[in-house]
Parts: sequence; C-alpha cells; structure tokens
Amino acid sequence: MVTRVATVAFEGIAARAVDVQVQIVPGSVAFTVVGLPDKAVAESRERVRGALIASGLALPAKRITVNLAPADLPKEGSHYDLPIALGVMAAIGAIPADALGGYCVLGELALDGSLTAVSGVLPAALAAAERGFGLICPAATGPEAAWAGGDLDVLAPRSLIQLANHFKGSQVMARPVPAVAASGEPLPDLADIKGQEGAKRALEIAAAGGHNLLFSGPPGAGKSMLAARLPSILPPLTPRELLDISMVQSVAGILKGGALSDRRPFRQPHHSASMAALVGGGFGARPGEVSLAHGGVLFLDELPEFSGQVLDSLRQPLETGEVMIARANHRVTYPARFQLVAAMNPCRCGQGLDPGYACRRGPNERCMAQYQARISGPLLDRIDLRIEVPAVSAADLILPAPTEGSREVASRVAAARSRQSDRYAGRGLPSSVTNATCPAKVIEEVGAPDAEGAALIRQAAETMRLSARSFYRVLRVARTLADLDGDPQVRRLHLAEALSYRGRSEAANA
Repeated sequence: MVTRVATVAFEGIAARAVDVQVQIVPGSVAFTVVGLPDKAVAESRERVRGALIASGLALPAKRITVNLAPADLPKEGSHYDLPIALGVMAAIGAIPADALGGYCVLGELALDGSLTAVSGVLPAALAAAERGFGLICPAATGPEAAWAGGDLDVLAPRSLIQLANHFKGSQVMARPVPAVAASGEPLPDLADIKGQEGAKRALEIAAAGGHNLLFSGPPGAGKSMLAARLPSILPPLTPRELLDISMVQSVAGILKGGALSDRRPFRQPHHSASMAALVGGGFGARPGEVSLAHGGVLFLDELPEFSGQVLDSLRQPLETGEVMIARANHRVTYPARFQLVAAMNPCRCGQGLDPGYACRRGPNERCMAQYQARISGPLLDRIDLRIEVPAVSAADLILPAPTEGSREVASRVAAARSRQSDRYAGRGLPSSVTNATCPAKVIEEVGAPDAEGAALIRQAAETMRLSARSFYRVLRVARTLADLDGDPQVRRLHLAEALSYRGRSEAANA
C-alpha cells in the first residue's frame, strides 16, 4: 500500500504540486528518497528518523521508499521533511490514513520533533487555496499562511505530537491570524535636507510617475540622503502589491515571524555585489536584489564602481519588469518591477565640477569622461531623470529646517498617482501601471502634447539625437509633470522640464 501526501516545489514564486508517495514493504532495512532530491531533501531521512524517535515512534525494520513525483522535477529545500514524516506515520498507522487527504504539507523537522520555519509558505498557501486544499505548516509561519484567505483551512502545529493529537481529536489547534510586521523606526523625512531644491523636485517627479533617477554630484552633497527618503513619499502599498512583494520575500526566506511588511522595499546592495546577487541565481536560483526590490526602490550608490557586466544585466529587468534565471535543468522567472535610484560622483576624485579644481589625472573633462564611460549608454538610456546635485554651502546649512517635509510631498504624489490610476483603469490597464510603465501606444495618446509642445519635442529629438526609447521616456516624464500640476494636457513647459532631466550626454550631442 502506498500513502500519499501533497506538497509543493517552487519555481520562482510559483508553487508546483508534488506528490509524496511512501511505501513500506518487507525486505532489507533501508530508507530511500527518490525523485531528483537535492542534498537537503536526501538528508531529510535522518531528520525524519530522529523526529519520529523523539515523538515516541520507531521506524519499522522494513524497506521504506519515498518517491517525490513528478520524478523529473528537481526538488530543493528542507520543507519536504514534514510531508515525508506524515506519510510514514500514516503508513504505520500512527495517524489516520485519510487525515491528510485534503491538505498540502510543508515544514522542516528538528531532531526533537519540533517544526522549524521554512521559506515559501505564502505561495504554497495560495496554491493550496486554488486547488481547494488546506495547508499544514510550522507554527512560526502560520500568520504568513493565513494571508491566503479566510476560507483556507490552516493547521500550524509546533511539533509532530501536537499535529498527531489534532488528527486523533485529543487536541484542537486554532487557526492562525494574519500578522503585519511592526513599522519600527519612522522613515527618513525630506525635512531633514537643507537646500537641494532641484534634487527634491526630481525626487518628487520620480515618486509621482515611478521613474528611474540618477543623482550626480560631489561627495557629501546629500545624494544618499535624498535616495533614502524616496520611500517616505511613495504611495502606500495596495493589497495586490503587498501580496506580490511578500511572495518574493517568502521564497527568499526573509519574512520574520510570518508577518508581512506594509512598507515598500528599499534595497541597497554594495558595489561589490556579483551578478547572481543582483539579478538572482546561485544555488537554487534564489531571487536577487532586483526581485527583492520588486514594488519598491533599488538604490545603487557609487554606480560606476559596480562591474560593467553586472550593471548591464539590469537592462532587461528595467525594460520588462521581470528577470529569468536559466539553468541547465530548469528556468525560473521572478518579478522585478522596481524603481532604480542611483548616485555617482562626476569623476573618481569627485571634484571635477568644482570651480578652479585641476585634476591630477589630466584635464577635468577627460577625467570625468573616463569615469562616466563605465556606465553604458543603453543603461543610461533607461534612466528617465538625471540631475546634478551641487555641494551644499554653509549658508544652506545654517538656515532653519524646511517647513515642507515628506508628508506634504507625499500628498502631491498620491494625487498624481490617483490621476494615473483612473486614467489607465479607463483603458483596461492594471491599477499598478504608472506613467513610467504604461505601454508606448498608450503614452502616445495620454501624453500627446499641445502644438507648442509638439514643435519643441520634434526639435529636441533632432538636436539631442534622442533614441526611440528616450523619446517615449521624455513623454512619460512630461505626463507626470502634467499630473503633478493637475493638467489633463501635456504642454510645452512640461516637455521643456522633462528634456532638462535627460542629462549632459544628450546636450553634449546637440
């Protein structure tokens, strides 16, 4: 007789059904796990044996075979411990054989029989709900599973004994309650920054339209401070965005205590990060920083110090909003719709734009050109707003703190985002679409300028040698500027300001 227990295998944030089949037959004493298990799955037999002994059960002196079907799908992770253990318990009569029929099971076992948290519980819970199953998971991840819906039957035991008692009717477990992580410290506020009004304006535009942004300026100008305050003016997460972000975090195993965070991600990898760390990969094709920043901000400080190959790997995620990690035996796709904010010095010494400064490496222009050449043109072409951040003077620093902070800016951003949502919803687009991500055909309609604006963009396209991508990105930024002004029409002044943010490279080609 074969005992079956349902579980899942993860492909990105998708949970594929896996059937755990347990067979106990007379023969030489052995415990074998088959079905393309990785090292962690193969070692589960020792954890299962130890947990069963600690729970007062002993494996029979027979041949135990565990098959993870489909056999051609790679199985990775420690969450197969619990379904294997329950399959063995059902096969030896320790729990009713029909008790597991309507459940999807995942969890890691400790040698004392307790259950340890595993990653991927939220995607597994959503997949179980779609299949009409309940879910059995460790108690530490129960609050995470509860987010899949009130109709989902969730059992979150702390140990094998507690789960066995529940099935026997001697102990009843309460359904876990969805949890939200505590907000913690307040987000940094724009009121902390004195001066830099032009940079604050660019930050507001970036937040209002979801645009990518590049700060360039000398050391100490406040570029990192400005970037760190972007989350404080972004609109709150919608329920759909909360689930999408949390599914990536769940697969990555960074949800603490099963509680979901209602803050947008802000990821800040060091410039020594590898390509696998940034876009994903490595053992098990784990999500990278671009996916962990999904729905939030990816901040790359000291942009030219990143490897050129690593930076160019951002081109495809910036364009499509997802990243595919291809391996010899499988392919994994993760969402990666993030907002890129980068900061850089004008040159290696950082003072190439200072009046009267002479670089020891040669003319300032050559030093700056060599340093900025580390960033490829195609990557720069995908950045909507490029602004120079000048050094802050002592006169600015002794002034009182600004009266306008993140709250006032966030209200204008929210109003602009609301206009975008209404506009694109009327065209059948998802509510998460912003000016920065709407299709080119749609931006041609909603961002069509008036007669004076059309003449300006036509002239600028020729003199600044705008690529097709740059042309549409200028229209997108102009549409955002019009939304901030509450203007249904894109006008010449909006296009003029949008063109001013294309940076020095296009101006130099004019």
